[in-house]
Amino acid sequence: ISEHIEYAGVHSGDATMVFRAQNIRFATIRQIKKISRSIAKELNISGPFNIQFLAKGREVKVIECNLRASRSFPFVSKVLKRNFIETATRIMLDAPYSMPDKSEFDIDRIGVKASQFSFARLQNADPVLGVDMSSTGEVGCLGDDYNEALLNAMLATGYKIPSKDKGIMISSGDVKEKVALLDGARMLQRAGYSLYATCGTARFLQDNGVEATPVAWPDENPKDNENVMKMIAEHRFDLIINIPKNRTKRELTNGYHIRRGAIDHNIPLITNSRLASAFIEAITEKSLQDIKIKSWQEYE
Repeated sequence: ISEHIEYAGVHSGDATMVFRAQNIRFATIRQIKKISRSIAKELNISGPFNIQFLAKGREVKVIECNLRASRSFPFVSKVLKRNFIETATRIMLDAPYSMPDKSEFDIDRIGVKASQFSFARLQNADPVLGVDMSSTGEVGCLGDDYNEALLNAMLATGYKIPSKDKGIMISSGDVKEKVALLDGARMLQRAGYSLYATCGTARFLQDNGVEATPVAWPDENPKDNENVMKMIAEHRFDLIINIPKNRTKRELTNGYHIRRGAIDHNIPLITNSRLASAFIEAITEKSLQDIKIKSWQEYE
């Protein structure tokens, strides 16, 4: 049982996946297993299949069941060091097979599968994630703990640990997303990063004890604050977090210009608050020197 970092609403092909699951309740796991057995029995499945679940509180719903091997199939196989395709083939051929001798609870390593995007090659494309799949590939990485595995995966897909010589720009969307990113902003401040934010986000952060320098929206040119597009062009940021707020024309236009500017100037961009929070926790807990270079065979 694996888990997406992003909430439902981001296509599973674009979502960042963690195995083993980090935040699912034991009762939810039992429900998932019970439902999976029922579906497999009812459909008489004898090969690999994939089910997506939506879990909220104590309620579990099935999104879809695919009678095929998904992209997570080889990833989970690698993390568990269990050749599932061999097992599945033996079952389909009615040949002798052995049951797994370990479960995900018996291993110390964590796997993270992160998506690879090619927005830089798609002129004028809006690099925001939704229900339509946008990724063109993915990377699966291991770590001794969750933060290490996440950093390995995100570094492998083109992200970098921000330099403290440059700033981090935050445009955090509506109030719910602002609250979700508040702890992350506090972590960044404690770690010594300089924070910049669009006016509404800067005011919210300042009201909650986090220092943030306000920047002007792309369509503004006030005397007091620098325009964010000018700062992007000057490469003043090493990470941009831009969470879409709503569907008004001004929000869509300004948000698009910030996101597209990040891509065009090769500045790492995150557009999901859950992924942003996870990445922030990882970079403030671990440095590049803390990440061990290990082969797959070295993980016990």
